[in-house]
Amino acid sequence: MKNVFVTGATGLLGTNVIIKLLKDGYTVIALVRKKSNYVGKENENLKLVEADLSSDLSMFLRKADCVIHIAAETRQDLLSYDAYRKVNYEITASLMIQAQACGVRKLIFISSANTLGYGDEKQLGNEEKQQKYPFTKILYAQSKLEAENFLLENSKNMDVIILNPTFMIGAYDTKPSSGKLIFWAWKKKVVLYPKGGKNFVHVEDVANGVVAAIDKGNHGERYLLAGENLSYRDFFKKINRITDQNPVMLPIPNKVLNVLGRIGDCLRMLKIKTGISTSNMKALQICNYYSSQKSVEKLGIQYRAIDNAIEDAIHYFIKKDKQK
Repeated sequence: MKNVFVTGATGLLGTNVIIKLLKDGYTVIALVRKKSNYVGKENENLKLVEADLSSDLSMFLRKADCVIHIAAETRQDLLSYDAYRKVNYEITASLMIQAQACGVRKLIFISSANTLGYGDEKQLGNEEKQQKYPFTKILYAQSKLEAENFLLENSKNMDVIILNPTFMIGAYDTKPSSGKLIFWAWKKKVVLYPKGGKNFVHVEDVANGVVAAIDKGNHGERYLLAGENLSYRDFFKKINRITDQNPVMLPIPNKVLNVLGRIGDCLRMLKIKTGISTSNMKALQICNYYSSQKSVEKLGIQYRAIDNAIEDAIHYFIKKDKQK
């Protein structure tokens, strides 16, 4: 299992996974839209391939023992389920069929924690719990769950492993993606925060989990890659401490989020793209908490405090800004 094919190579997780793979001696073929978008270092064991996910990838898959499928449609403002399904389900299904035809022995699919049932402080969500509202109404989470089910039901002569990371924070967040939440509080005099919370995880810990799953993951299993369960308030307080700032912190009433959600629903009915919706606003009000017990015991992952991830992300953003 030393030859690995990776999609989504230029994103936050993809970059960190490739760095970990190369460090551990793997040979990597990485699918990219543009080679210039990859921000990791050049390596003799890394081959960047410019190709579209929907194209025939068999010439590359024939050389792979394992496929790590990270690429996904993650934008929150798309208006139809089909817009998510095309990438997150149809392309995933096609990739699996191509990989099986090429004799690839293992497929690791990077899904989302939100395909599983979340919990709260008293009873954490885990791999055995079914997806719950509001994520049953969030199109991205629905499309990832449909893809999971297809992969698990249609694997032939191939091991399929599903990894379900929570909200990832760390370096190489070039867009930024999840790092936008850091900018919500960083360098602000007033920080508004929703009353809910979620599980935050260091992206390097997720990358460690992805690579560990190559050898330790079992066919047909789902593994939550989860770090710290924190309220948004506590997460923003960590940013304040790390960046040595002391903004005024004000909670956003749930009623305000509910009104915003209804406004977003109306805009979406008018075909106006927005990430605001009733389900997305509801997600900010709940404690979206998960357990990492299975991945700790089965994959051997040691999760770090999210403070480390925040520090790494901020240092990366500062370095990136100086390079402009």
